[in-house]
Amino acid sequence: MKIKHLTIVMAIAMMASACSNAPKQPTEEPTKTKLIDKYAEYTLTSDISHLSESEKEMLPLLFEAADIMEDLFWHENYGDKAELMAKIQDPDVQRFACITYGPWDGLDNNKPFVEGVGEKPKGAQFYPQDMTEEEWEAFADPNKTSQYTMIVRDENGALKCVWYHEYFEEQIKKAASLLDDASELAGDEEFAEYLRLRAKALRTDDYFESDMQWMDVRNNNIDLVIGPIENYTDARYGIKASHEAFILIKDQEWTKQLARYAQFVPELQKQLPVPEEYKKEVPGSDVDLAAYDAVYYAGDCNANSKTIAINLPNDERVQLQRGTRKLQLKNAMQAKFDKILVPIAGTLMTPESQEHIKFDAFFANVMFHETAHGMGIKNTITGKGTVHEALGNLYNAIEEAKADVLGLYLVTKLAEMGEYTNTTLEDNYTTFLAGIFRSVRFGAASAHGKANMIEFNYFQEMGAFTRNEQGQYAIDFEKMKVAVEKLAGDILVHQGDGNYDDTKAWMEQRMLISPELQADLDRVNKAGIPTDIYYKMGPDVLMK
Repeated sequence: MKIKHLTIVMAIAMMASACSNAPKQPTEEPTKTKLIDKYAEYTLTSDISHLSESEKEMLPLLFEAADIMEDLFWHENYGDKAELMAKIQDPDVQRFACITYGPWDGLDNNKPFVEGVGEKPKGAQFYPQDMTEEEWEAFADPNKTSQYTMIVRDENGALKCVWYHEYFEEQIKKAASLLDDASELAGDEEFAEYLRLRAKALRTDDYFESDMQWMDVRNNNIDLVIGPIENYTDARYGIKASHEAFILIKDQEWTKQLARYAQFVPELQKQLPVPEEYKKEVPGSDVDLAAYDAVYYAGDCNANSKTIAINLPNDERVQLQRGTRKLQLKNAMQAKFDKILVPIAGTLMTPESQEHIKFDAFFANVMFHETAHGMGIKNTITGKGTVHEALGNLYNAIEEAKADVLGLYLVTKLAEMGEYTNTTLEDNYTTFLAGIFRSVRFGAASAHGKANMIEFNYFQEMGAFTRNEQGQYAIDFEKMKVAVEKLAGDILVHQGDGNYDDTKAWMEQRMLISPELQADLDRVNKAGIPTDIYYKMGPDVLMK
């Protein structure tokens, strides 16, 4: 649905909230639909007894700011939420629409589940629905490729750019004011300064200064990720960033255990399995590995499959100068491991393989996935700009595949160095394969789903796993090790070359689900194993 700029503020203000982050149970539990059964409910909370009184006073301000991001993402992804909810009578379908932020099933290639809505626009609501490729190419405004502009039509029907802080003016002003107020209660000065600079960034759509400051946030009990950050929703060009927010409570003990791995990042960059020119960039060594309990997701990060770890900032300038912070969302990981990955392994892995399915291996694989995002190459070696610019709408999927397989390569190297001893490599490799079955179910509408299709088919080509007559899988350890190194190298070379057509052909060759794999996934679905989770969360849950 096309959203008109002049009416957007009124639409948000008048919109009744049909979705609750802490779903109220009806007097009689309605019969669940197959749609809602794709998700398992999980309560997001954490121990906040160690927080100061001012930190506890700050939390409601952060929740309120996060809810504004929630409203903005509804408009970016679909349009008028109230109008959609009025079309839906079934309460379970309403709840499903709240999970998907619209009438399209993000875990089923964005298939519409509300009659009459049609296909999801590839550009969501970031561009006019009737905009042609010829118009886009002829549109000369350099701000059109900014992450932070909406493309709309002016009074004469011509394309024009409107900055997010202007398009969502009233909501942005309110969110920024809340962050200013929260900064007075933060306690930790680095975090307080980040909140002040993030408020400024929301007002200006210049996020560099606040991203740099966020790199200094290390001694906090509470953390906040907020703003337009990821561009997964823009499937047309992979340019526009969507609004979201996380509210996090740091697990200080787990964070201390993780901190030691950060020192190895520069050396591991040198050991990447590619020619020298593809690893000549030196990633920022100021890497922060930390563990958190997530207590609130809002907007983009809460849509469809849920994020279980964060690697930010995305700005390549920050990554090269300072590195990234890699936040592991421990409670969200545990939810997916217990409710999804373990049952999948019980269905699709051999009994011997199931003994290697370990939470610590899952945690490590995710942690090094996030570490790997900051490594490799950010600028093409062929003069085509950044990897992101060169690969456009292919970037998200190949970057997720890079992080997956390069993360496993890092675990391997650290184990060989004697620095990683929490689990065996057999545990990590087997848990990784089970994780592919978990993530490939996200489908081709998801960058993570595409990435896992590539990995599965590549590993199958390399003989990295076997499948017995009962349809149960097991890794071939030595072949898996070779396949991990080779795939990591292939991806890094594609990124460094930045050849769009070659990369597209290479990806499309492997972004397929074979009839055999589909039959195995059907067995998982038939067993009633959910595809992902949704959260019961909010201030009433956390601060009761």
